[in-house]
Amino acid sequence: MEKPFDLEERTFLFAKDCRIYIRVLPRTISNIEDCKQLVRSSGSVGANYIEANEKLGEKDLSFRLKIARKEAKESKYWLRLLQELNPEHTNLSNPLLLEIEELRKILSAIITKTQK
Repeated sequence: MEKPFDLEERTFLFAKDCRIYIRVLPRTISNIEDCKQLVRSSGSVGANYIEANEKLGEKDLSFRLKIARKEAKESKYWLRLLQELNPEHTNLSNPLLLEIEELRKILSAIITKTQK
């Protein structure tokens, strides 16, 4: 499936897919807590990217992009943890891990280009 070029849409779809993924996980105490963290960080990637697009200045743009990238890294952490503890659902978590790594790299490239 082709990924949207619009990064706002792509980050939205990532957050949505994370929410779909957590629906199939067993309701253990650790899964519930880790899923809460994933929901927050995955949604924050796109929310901060949108905030960056509505920048108040160049410093604000850089700041928001860095927060979005930080949230992408955090999302990857929670996904990895959930994947390790729920190996029977690797077929669902692997595409999410690939997507968040791509989003992190895209955000890093944008940060690098805006700082020049």
